[in-house]
Amino acid sequence: MEAIMVVDINAFLDSTLGENAWVPGALLLATWETIYMVLISTAVSYIVGLPLAVILVTTEKGHILENQRLNETLGTIVNAFRSIPFIILLILVIPLTRIIVGTSIGTVASIVPLSIAAIPFVARLVETSLKEIDWGLIEAALSMGANTWQIIRKVLIPEAIPSVVLGVAITAINLVGYSAMAGVLGGGGLGTLAYYHGFMRYKTGVMWITVIVLIILVQLIQMLGTRLSNRVVAKRR
Repeated sequence: MEAIMVVDINAFLDSTLGENAWVPGALLLATWETIYMVLISTAVSYIVGLPLAVILVTTEKGHILENQRLNETLGTIVNAFRSIPFIILLILVIPLTRIIVGTSIGTVASIVPLSIAAIPFVARLVETSLKEIDWGLIEAALSMGANTWQIIRKVLIPEAIPSVVLGVAITAINLVGYSAMAGVLGGGGLGTLAYYHGFMRYKTGVMWITVIVLIILVQLIQMLGTRLSNRVVAKRR
């Protein structure tokens, strides 16, 4: 009976990569941290941003919940947050981050500024999708006696879904870039790996590897978003 050879991964990496044997493990962990941050912050941003977008659209002049004062107030707040560069926002929300998660450093802590940065972006993105809906559909629903909630649930949101799905991909891609910036301030993920272990230690190879992984992540997110959007459109035909 032949003996089964057991491969020691650490020994293999040490023999092939030498002093860089730590890179594959660190890269795998950093990639997972980035994916984790992006997934959670994207979900949070849509939980808050989607209803905000609906309010921004429906409270416009001539729409089903016209309220110009509320619309202008929310619009100003959204624009104010969108105008803050992310690197500055990271610093501004440190006290809030400490209150919510107990620390301002690490992967979980980075989710707070990432979500706050993405919420106004999502609100405007979804608002654009909702505004593209033909007003005739809303008028038809009104003529059949639909109330405000029914119009939102059965007309606005369903009609905007294909565009919203693509918007999710765009948001996630932006958050991949934001997460890399957060990594510079100890936020974890590929940004931390590239900056602290690549740039600060003069390991150019590590920096290039993280860039390649980031490009692959962005490509995969865009492909997935496009495929899901096409499926939604195909089902509605």
